[in-house]
Amino acid sequence: MAMTMAMPRPVTHLLFDMDGLLLDTEQLYTDVFQGICDRYEKGYSWHVKSLVMGKTAPEAAQIILDTLELPMSKEELLAESQARLKEVFPTATLLPGVEKLVRHLHKHRVPMAVATSSGSVAFDMKISRHKEFFSLFDHVVLGDDPEVGKGKPDPSIFLTCAKRFSPAAPVDKCLVFEDAPNGVEAALAAGMQVVMVPDGHLERALTTRATLVLPSLRDFQPHLFGLPPYP
Repeated sequence: MAMTMAMPRPVTHLLFDMDGLLLDTEQLYTDVFQGICDRYEKGYSWHVKSLVMGKTAPEAAQIILDTLELPMSKEELLAESQARLKEVFPTATLLPGVEKLVRHLHKHRVPMAVATSSGSVAFDMKISRHKEFFSLFDHVVLGDDPEVGKGKPDPSIFLTCAKRFSPAAPVDKCLVFEDAPNGVEAALAAGMQVVMVPDGHLERALTTRATLVLPSLRDFQPHLFGLPPYP
């Protein structure tokens, strides 16, 4: 069921998060980190997960260590988790409604970009089976981009992404699609509207700031934001 938190305004440019929004990678992260936590009888709960969603890998590792008090260094956690993730990233699939929406918007020449906290190496692995699909976007901004100072909820990744459209997109004409609370806060801090598609396990209290909350991208109605409607 869709929940509208604010009156949608017409937009001209769209910015998409990737993990958990376009690609079904969040369960891959959960499996890997829970596997590591199991050694220390710790739980990689949805509370912890909600804190790290949208963060860069080093930021996420530090949060996990601090929250769960794991007896290992950030470097050790990063090395082990990244090694395990490299094995599963290429299995990532597109989430429901994603392909229909993006191809519809591309057909109507709506400017679109991806703004993801993933670094370049992880990004390439995640999209290895979906290169043609990701070629539909005007550009991609990654978490290790030199112009992106901090991970979400810092707005820099969305501001950088908007600036790279040609011509640059006005922030008040940008609509962000996110699944993570940190991403929603980043979009709002950038002065943009945001559609949130949260995982069903996420606490409802963490979804109240978005312009619109949807159970799936299958439920998005482009005309609500002045975009070309589905036929």
